[in-house]
Amino acid sequence: MSVATGLRSGTSSTFTNIQYQVLPSVDIQEIHEEDYTCSTPTAELSHNEQLRLLTDEGEANVPLQTDDPEFNDTLAESEQAIEDGILPDRIYQGSSGSYFVRNRARKIIGVFKPKNEEPYGHLNPKWTKWLHKMCCPCCFGRSCLIPNQGYMSEAGASLIDERFKLNVVPKTKVVALASATFNYTPIDKAKAKSVKFATERFPDTLGKNMKAGLPPKIGSFQMFVTEYKDADFWVRRFQEEPLAPAVAKRFQLLFERLVCLDYIIRNTDRGNDNWLIKYDKDKSDNPEECISVAAIDNGLAFPFKHPDEWRAYPYYWAWLPYASVPFSEETRDYLLPKLQDRDLVQEVVEELHILFKHDKGFDKNLFEKQASVLRGQILNLCQALEDRRSPLQLVQMPLLRIERRSDGHSSKKSAFIQRFQDKYPFFSSC
Repeated sequence: MSVATGLRSGTSSTFTNIQYQVLPSVDIQEIHEEDYTCSTPTAELSHNEQLRLLTDEGEANVPLQTDDPEFNDTLAESEQAIEDGILPDRIYQGSSGSYFVRNRARKIIGVFKPKNEEPYGHLNPKWTKWLHKMCCPCCFGRSCLIPNQGYMSEAGASLIDERFKLNVVPKTKVVALASATFNYTPIDKAKAKSVKFATERFPDTLGKNMKAGLPPKIGSFQMFVTEYKDADFWVRRFQEEPLAPAVAKRFQLLFERLVCLDYIIRNTDRGNDNWLIKYDKDKSDNPEECISVAAIDNGLAFPFKHPDEWRAYPYYWAWLPYASVPFSEETRDYLLPKLQDRDLVQEVVEELHILFKHDKGFDKNLFEKQASVLRGQILNLCQALEDRRSPLQLVQMPLLRIERRSDGHSSKKSAFIQRFQDKYPFFSSC
């Protein structure tokens, strides 16, 4: 099973075991530039809270917690576990460094994916990917994606899921964690070891002014879902043992929500091994409890252009029989009003901008291209829902972008221009 689900330290500080920060869910109308400027931790904060305010590369600070108590509690549990020596375990599947995070009962509660251990990250522990990158650079990565932004894509997919109320993505935020099981440079390890020795040797002097430990890593943290299996496993089973009619209808609705999520974010990596199904036949009398869907592995989404070179990166769910069924009236009535709400769509774009700009490599022009692809995907999805098309027919629609006009003379209603894709990849099935 491919499990890849899912801020920072001061320039001269190291940390004790683990710290975290979370990018907040925000109300666009309340955002001001000064809200995201760097500030110094105040004396009123506890020592642990001050550590969490610090950032990984000296970038702007962020608030300590989200408005999601469950997510905050999960992070606190992971912190306590690492302090007790229960360290995250590396996941050996996938092309980047990702880790199962546990609580003090040793139960997996989350998946953490550090930014600098992504396929393009300089600390990616998967040497096969490093060899691939060095020997076959023309076949490595996706030219339509911004490199090393997978952790932001994971959090962005969760934001889209939440704002459009799709409820298929496990809660995901950008945080910072530190653990000896993460992949660090020899310099970081030696520095942490030296600081630890110094603080233990001179606790009354150096121990009061130096913080021991490895620096935290920024990355995506996705809450872990239990009792799920790869979609490929259950889809094959459902073909041999058909679902009860009410359960089959519920599954079709959940499948359609997965389709809508992937299409909006233009996921370039959705196979049947990285979305999950939870099924309990004994609860067939209650379809909502009987079957659930979870969309994990959302780190290769939000392209700044449609694929137009070698590979098309298709949605592999398009070849399933469920994709040939026209979108249901329930999905149409539930989602179409949200997608047609221009104010809501603009708020979502602005929230993505606030999220993505926390990355030190953020480029405003590239983000605007990402937004133009997203707007085009939403427009196509609206048209497909209105015409009562199927998911398969949706992915066959002409690709387009909705770009912001740059002439400076357009009114609010004509602030955007529609452009169709005029270049397509060489291979269309991979």
